[in-house]
Amino acid sequence: MTDTSAERSSRLDGSPNPVAIVHEGFFVYANQAFIDRLAYKSFDDLSAVPLLDLVGDREHERLREHLDAAKKTAGTDKRHPEARLTFRRSDGLPLTTECTAFRTRHGGEDCVQLTLKSAGGSSLGARFRALPWRQYASILFLFLFTVLPSTLLLRLNIDNSPHVYFPHDEPAVVLDEELRSRFKGDQVFVLMFEGVALFSDGFLQAFDTLAQNLKRNPGIADVLGVTTQDHIAGSQDEFIVEKLIDVRKLGDSREQQRRQRIADDRLSSEALMAGDGSALAMVVIPKRAGNSLERLALEEGILAEVQQLQLDGYLRAMAGEIPVDVAQLRSMLRDNMIFIPVTVGIGLLLIWWLFHRWLAVMLAGVAIGVVVNSTVAIYVILDQPFTLISSIIPPLLSALTVAALVHLFNALFLASRRGLQGPERVARALQGVESPARFAALTTAAGLASLATSPIVPIKAFGLISAAGTAIIYVVVYVALPNLIARWDRRNWPAVRVGARLIDRLVDGFTHVGMRHPGAVILVLGAVLAGAAPQVRNIVVETNFQEFFDTDNPIRRDTRHVDEKLLGTMPVSVIFNMPAREGLQHPDVLHKIRAFEDWAAAQPEVDRAFGFVDFVEEMHWAFNAENPEYRVIPDNAALIAQYLLIYDGDDIYDFVDRDFQHSFVALNLNVHSANAISAFLDRARGWLEQEVGDQIEWEIAGTGRLFSDMEELLVSGQTYSLLGALVLIFLCMLYLFRSPWAAMLCMIPNLSPILLIFIVMGFFGIWLDMATAMIASVAVGIAVDDTIHVFHGFRHRVKNGIDPTVALARTYREAGRAVMVTTIILSAQFMILMLSDFVPTRNFGLLTTIGLVSALLFDLMLLPALLMVFYGPRSRVAHWIARLKGNRPERIATEALGIDEISYDEDLWTAERRIALVREMLAGKTDPAAAAREYGLPEIEARRWLETAQRGISEALGGGGGTSHRDPEKVRALARAYQRLQDENRELKARQRGA
Repeated sequence: MTDTSAERSSRLDGSPNPVAIVHEGFFVYANQAFIDRLAYKSFDDLSAVPLLDLVGDREHERLREHLDAAKKTAGTDKRHPEARLTFRRSDGLPLTTECTAFRTRHGGEDCVQLTLKSAGGSSLGARFRALPWRQYASILFLFLFTVLPSTLLLRLNIDNSPHVYFPHDEPAVVLDEELRSRFKGDQVFVLMFEGVALFSDGFLQAFDTLAQNLKRNPGIADVLGVTTQDHIAGSQDEFIVEKLIDVRKLGDSREQQRRQRIADDRLSSEALMAGDGSALAMVVIPKRAGNSLERLALEEGILAEVQQLQLDGYLRAMAGEIPVDVAQLRSMLRDNMIFIPVTVGIGLLLIWWLFHRWLAVMLAGVAIGVVVNSTVAIYVILDQPFTLISSIIPPLLSALTVAALVHLFNALFLASRRGLQGPERVARALQGVESPARFAALTTAAGLASLATSPIVPIKAFGLISAAGTAIIYVVVYVALPNLIARWDRRNWPAVRVGARLIDRLVDGFTHVGMRHPGAVILVLGAVLAGAAPQVRNIVVETNFQEFFDTDNPIRRDTRHVDEKLLGTMPVSVIFNMPAREGLQHPDVLHKIRAFEDWAAAQPEVDRAFGFVDFVEEMHWAFNAENPEYRVIPDNAALIAQYLLIYDGDDIYDFVDRDFQHSFVALNLNVHSANAISAFLDRARGWLEQEVGDQIEWEIAGTGRLFSDMEELLVSGQTYSLLGALVLIFLCMLYLFRSPWAAMLCMIPNLSPILLIFIVMGFFGIWLDMATAMIASVAVGIAVDDTIHVFHGFRHRVKNGIDPTVALARTYREAGRAVMVTTIILSAQFMILMLSDFVPTRNFGLLTTIGLVSALLFDLMLLPALLMVFYGPRSRVAHWIARLKGNRPERIATEALGIDEISYDEDLWTAERRIALVREMLAGKTDPAAAAREYGLPEIEARRWLETAQRGISEALGGGGGTSHRDPEKVRALARAYQRLQDENRELKARQRGA
């Protein structure tokens, strides 16, 4: 052998892959992995057997063609010939594998080098994964989907304004847009100033300067204040329109006179000054609503102007719908800056704690980054606003990614314990988790996508985009990462740590209760849920942006202060339209509107009702020398027209168009809950229908109407999305298990957490709002993953011939830890959300955690109890159905599981091969479970062969028929002793020949 051959042999000796070199049809070299794979004692035994004798007669021609192709292929070529062959091991057992070959030099001769792959890698998918370019494609994919989404995120439209929550064709939205096309918006900033000397020259001059500076801001349409508002003053035969407080004429009045002038002004007193004169207000109206970031910038610009004029010491509160939106934005940004890194950190920490592999931690970090960035970038691609609801996506997908990684890493850990390495380890791991992971991703996506039935736009977008994120998780974790793991994962995975053993004990404890006492478990859990179910009736559907903040939150405190000092900040607009121009100048019409204003002002929810008729009355009063008896609507339409003709102010046109055909009454409500607003609006509609009828075209619009309608949208959205989630998940499981009974059984442990979530909401008074409306669909979509992993493993083992009880125990032994760990990770990451100062985020974290933990308990206790009731050896249900159908109970169980009759290839497994396998099991080299996995046999058949052999040996040695059952270890010990005796005889004969 040349030096080159010696170096090559030394290198191949250390390879974990089975490699051999063939010359002229005989083996001239084989590493230990190749020798072990074909079950030979040594290379000398292998070298005495021609290569063709190792395959069946039908495969001789295929092997020859394979070798001929190999002789034309160099080792440096990118692709080597492959062939699927079934080798005959020395013990007679078949070995089906992929064989690659190429030309090489050995001992100065032209030879062929053979490399065997595992049987698990023979599928088309496995061969495709084995191609080297897939590693580079995975790296390129992860790199591009890390970098490209980051560039798109710079264009993310962060917008949490109320309008984005409604469909464009929603009647309230259409009305509001129509109203705002004619008049200024009702979403404003209300700045309230308090302090001494509010009516002094210095303060009023600074106050007016602030108003003028803000008016020059291109984003601001108007500024209302005591120095900018019109005041209608009169005499015996005329009226004039002047500024309420004219800063150019401050020298003509004293502070007390200015205060009294504002208090006496009917148009401004309640809105711009507190009743006791202790506060002044400034109302800033933006030109357009804008998104939340633009609103934040506008608010910061206003505050900067206030500070520049040294009025920040007087500014006591800022309220209105826009400041509430800005406060929500700040809360969202703050939560994301804290929770995203914390949830990622917790996930990575738990992965390290479980597996102690830096490779696992690094890959997890990459996967989370790719998934979260790519999913959020979809908002930019689809031009969807990123709302408060959308902000749940990063922690949600981070948690789901870590959960998927735990299943993959746990499978790699189990494959590592079996001695597999590199691609074989990855192939074995994927073989166990890829199918349930694919359907788990499908059911999670279905649960999330069901939110698309919600009429609330951000919830719909959240459902569809998070469903797409679930698909990205599957691609990243189960398609891209395995290629990198196969290339760089060369070390063994560490043994189970103390924490993992504790988890295993908890899993064993819970499942033991469910399997040993199935009837009691089902009865107790069912009774508890049934007894608590009436709490569901206590759930309140409500939306109140003020209640979204804690009591001491600045925005809530400011809003409460403004509501108490000035007017309520919840705007409602009641629209009055006439079919013809100048129709609103008719006295009868104005009397109807005045009657509505009087009725509305008397309602406890309304602080002020104000509109066009107030200006008409004020002009009539001023024209008649400010006689209080004339502060009414004139009965003469011509006189009204004359007043409007000579009016030279602008403020009136904030409430009526210049054609006097369209007008609205502005209501300031002191309530903020959707239910309270809805109750008032229902009474208002009733009054208008009865008193106005069809004499005037009327409608209700404004922000208050939007919140009122949200209640109905939430209820319908919750109903449709939950039903949609359950139907889609059921159909997915029906497709996976091919059995309606199995699909329905798997739904039971996932319906129970939903019921528990609603029970908790009803008991603790947690509202059904925009955040909690998503929890049921999200929780069931996530929780069903664990059920699929468990039931798929159980079904797979039963299909392979394992007794249902044993199959269930083994399933929880292998998948139980991953199921519990994923729940711990998900719960820990959602529990972090409970630290938010934003109530909906807190509730979402709390209820999702409750749903996940309860789903885990149901999967560990209720699911095994149900499986034992339906498939257990003492199952009365299975026996009853069997008698009903005239079948064996085992057949009924497999039918319910959606699997065919358990069988194996009897032509392949001849008597000689069965004997060879039994000899291996008797010698302790393998066991029925391992043999079933390696050769694709039903485990029940492997056990039957072994028991038959043990019984035969026992009878041959003179024992009774039941000896093997009483003490099978003695039989196996005897078989091992016999095997050692044969080995010693062969060794003695070899020495004699050598001598």
